[in-house]
Amino acid sequence: MSNHNHHDAGLPAVVRAELLLREMTLAEKVDQLSAVWPWNLVRSDGSDAEGVQEVLKRAPGHVAGLTADDPQRLASLAGAIQRQYVTRTRLGIPALIHQEALTGFMAGGHMVFPTGTGLAATWSCDLVEEMADLIRRQMRRVGFRQALSPVMDVALDPRWGRVHETYGEDPYLAAALSVAYTRGLQGEDLSDGVIATAKHFLGYGLAAGGINLSAYEGGARRTRDLFAYPFEAAIQLAGLRSVMNSYADVDGVPAGISREVLTDLLRGTLGFEGFVASDYTTLEHVVNRQRAAATPGEAGRLAILAGLDVELPKPYGYGDTLVAEVERGALNEKDVDICVLRVLRAKFELGLFENPYPSEHIDLDATAVEGAQLSRELAGRSVVLAKNEGLLPLSPGELAVAVIGPHGDVTAPHFPTYTYPAWREMTLRMAQGALGNQIGVEAGMDSWNDALFLSVDQEGFLRERYGARTLADAVSDFASTVLVEEGSTLTRPLAAEALDRAVAAACRSDVVVLALGGASLWFTGERTEGEASDSADISLPPAQVALAEAVAATGKPIAVVLVQGRAYALPEAVRNASAVVVAPYGGPFGPSAVADVLFGATNPSGKLPYSVPRHTGQVPVYHHQPSGTGYRNALPPGVDRLYLDLEATPLYPFGHGLSYTEFALHDLSGDTETGTDGTARISATITNTGSVDGAATVQLYVRVAASGVTRPTQQLAGFSRVELTAKESCRVTFRLAAAQLGHTNRARDFAVEPGQVEYFLGLDSDDHRLSGSFAVVGEPRALTSVQRSFLSQVHVDRL
Repeated sequence: MSNHNHHDAGLPAVVRAELLLREMTLAEKVDQLSAVWPWNLVRSDGSDAEGVQEVLKRAPGHVAGLTADDPQRLASLAGAIQRQYVTRTRLGIPALIHQEALTGFMAGGHMVFPTGTGLAATWSCDLVEEMADLIRRQMRRVGFRQALSPVMDVALDPRWGRVHETYGEDPYLAAALSVAYTRGLQGEDLSDGVIATAKHFLGYGLAAGGINLSAYEGGARRTRDLFAYPFEAAIQLAGLRSVMNSYADVDGVPAGISREVLTDLLRGTLGFEGFVASDYTTLEHVVNRQRAAATPGEAGRLAILAGLDVELPKPYGYGDTLVAEVERGALNEKDVDICVLRVLRAKFELGLFENPYPSEHIDLDATAVEGAQLSRELAGRSVVLAKNEGLLPLSPGELAVAVIGPHGDVTAPHFPTYTYPAWREMTLRMAQGALGNQIGVEAGMDSWNDALFLSVDQEGFLRERYGARTLADAVSDFASTVLVEEGSTLTRPLAAEALDRAVAAACRSDVVVLALGGASLWFTGERTEGEASDSADISLPPAQVALAEAVAATGKPIAVVLVQGRAYALPEAVRNASAVVVAPYGGPFGPSAVADVLFGATNPSGKLPYSVPRHTGQVPVYHHQPSGTGYRNALPPGVDRLYLDLEATPLYPFGHGLSYTEFALHDLSGDTETGTDGTARISATITNTGSVDGAATVQLYVRVAASGVTRPTQQLAGFSRVELTAKESCRVTFRLAAAQLGHTNRARDFAVEPGQVEYFLGLDSDDHRLSGSFAVVGEPRALTSVQRSFLSQVHVDRL
């Protein structure tokens, strides 16, 4: 090893990292564990920022918050920063530049895709992997090698404003999509990939009271068996290389300084080998909000010992503060070295030392439309037909349609937080003096933003840059006449005249498309969802309820369109409508996807990734509640309902979604026994019995017996989306490994145990049309993370 140095590309990444570490001073090591804002390095034209030479003396290893409207300009800025790092620092270590990429690369000139729950509603892992693969190529092209995505939180409380970023309420569905995204982004070899950063570890989707940042309250079994499931699956099946901590407390300790969470569980139990990046300003939260440390130095020391490798977006407990902790003897330098090695190893794995620079030329027109067809396809598959009493599909060319409601004639709500347009709009609003407190924003960005982001009308920007259309625009492609009235805003009633005009438009129409729902924004503007935008009551806002009641009173047939990122409790006027369509924040093609479903150009195939309650008071109402808990309780003798005043079941169950055709499931067969180290086979035939082509999602649910502990009443254990022409059949076979049925047992070992497994196949989580069981036999088998099975194998045979 002494005959080589870290520049030898033929050496393994871990060896190169160790060689480089030997050459580094303590300060240089610590610098690899923090980040810097781009405006501290370069001006908006790529020239040196004022004072950059001082910054480069202690160049932080990561760059946060770099984005621009123009991909070519973005690449030039990234290249200028890398040249500073490579040519003007002592060791020439390239920076790792990161950005959000949940619904597409969060930078101008790149395609936007549906939000997380929209992707989940497609139940299409192949398309999500294809999307992430495109994001990988786009990010590398402009010099970015880490994405702060995807969100692997299992969202059990619809009061939480960030549900739409997630893949919904089910750990299996979240795992399947998380694995697909991670595979697509990181690629087959990380030297040609982008690091995926899974967030937020752990339990962030069940914040106390549904309030963002609040503590997660859950025992060790639930933590491992439920909330860790998507993270563990991505680690074991896709080689996940980065994790972001939750802001929340876990068992009374902030996750960012919890060794039990970040080392014992994440690394020791789940087998994670990458690096942990802090959510922005985590250590400031530890000191100022959670009061778990008295000083930045104490927070930094606790974080290093916990296994928090990188502090974002700038030094607070790290940097000079961390150096001082080591120099005064409060922290061993060897503990710092462990974190630095993880970061350096990632940089070598990415090939940053050999290829730190972005592409020199980018075809802006081609880049802007990359993924357009994929975004359109995902948007189309994400639309859920929740109810239809024969009204839909509407007949094209024959109807006068009134498009009424706050979602009728706008495009912006289809671009929620963590899309570039929403981020851009938030930035401009704050620059104009709007109150805002986005995590990580600092005053020094003002001049940078003034130069990079010209103030333009948001609706015009979305139409020009993304080709976005409103629902009314899209309906006009099919209807003979379109009457458009807002009626109310999302949360506020308008003047009485506006409501009167809406009612009059309904009266003059043949059918009403009532466009209601929510909006996700960052801290400013009219919204019902988003980061730090939580709700005590998830009912549709009263202004929309009043509008729905007024329109319903006309007696006109109504198709309600609910544009939303999480469940809302629906008023009677909506529940009683002839048709209900649920659409996610779908990006540029969201409204067109809805219109295509309304008029039958698309046969709907979306499936709800969350349960829709009847009332806020039912929360939580997720389908995999433990046996004997919530609406999974048996009725006591002589009692006909669990609540005195309401049914306890969801209005629409998880996995629900109708079609314009009918599907039959039949001819069930399956193994009756398998060993604790074996695999059970379960098969059924699905037939499109209707007269139009369509797609169905066959869903497998299991109930696993256990000794001494309570398990979920049912768990999603597999699914397969199949497209069938009219009258076509196919045979769907699931191979379910016993190692997928493990749990933390009474002895606190993770194991698969002998016992009876009941299962059913259906088209949603309450559809028990085919059911069976098999026995797991043999000795109990303790499982390490490597020995677990996470996703069932599915094979489809056309008949």
